[in-house]
Amino acid sequence: MKPNTETSNSRAVETRIHVRYAETDQMGVVYYANYLVWFEVGRAAYCRQCGFNYSDMEKQYGAYLFVAESYCRYKAPAHTEEEIIIRTRIGDLNRRVVKFYYEIVRAADERLLAEGYTTHVVSANNGKPRSFPEECLKLLVKSLKTELD
Repeated sequence: MKPNTETSNSRAVETRIHVRYAETDQMGVVYYANYLVWFEVGRAAYCRQCGFNYSDMEKQYGAYLFVAESYCRYKAPAHTEEEIIIRTRIGDLNRRVVKFYYEIVRAADERLLAEGYTTHVVSANNGKPRSFPEECLKLLVKSLKTELD
């Protein structure tokens, strides 16, 4: 899975977490579904760095980001207590759809553990498609052009 050219040029937001015991299976490696949870952690951090968060977007604008597609390619296992970095970038973006790309790496050696993406459709609370709130869309577009702190 390789991001498109626009995505490669976009800035990544990094989120650091430590693997918790509860996130691992009997063999001491992270259970595969937790990588999708970590994608959400990275996605929420990306939006916060842009200047808005999910709950504000829902409360103020009645706009929700429904997951329409998800993909994760596992490269190497993560273990309890390891620090990992979730790198999140915006890929495709238009008024109704946003695609986030993720890389999860081990902090100690930068080894790629997993990579993937999620595609989101902007919807109203009744589930019908709608456009991004203009303010949120502007912040996401701006993030593609400038480095986020």
